Amino acid sequence: MKIKHTISDNTITISLDGELDASSSVMLDEELSNPSIMMFSKILVDCKNLNYISSAGLGVFISHLQRFEDAQIKLIFFNMQEKVRNVFEILGLDLLMTIVGSYEEAVTIAND
Repeated sequence: MKIKHTISDNTITISLDGELDASSSVMLDEELSNPSIMMFSKILVDCKNLNYISSAGLGVFISHLQRFEDAQIKLIFFNMQEKVRNVFEILGLDLLMTIVGSYEEAVTIAND
């Protein structure tokens, strides 16, 4: 799993590349736990190259969701492959989290 981020104004875009499983979810948790992430009002997660997500990977996002909501930080997923999106939908996480098709949609929603 490779994680890279791009910063623009008050938005951080986190790009996930590979498989988000039990071992790589620790890296993602460290990224999302970093106090500096709280200075952004929008966190966009690019899932274009995310090939697989395990329950541990989902758990990382779920564990930070309330903290981001409390701080009024928008967490938006985009470019999600169908097989990954299906996992979110089967578990009902698409009802808790914002998932859109493209970067442009993510930016539009983030700015609302």
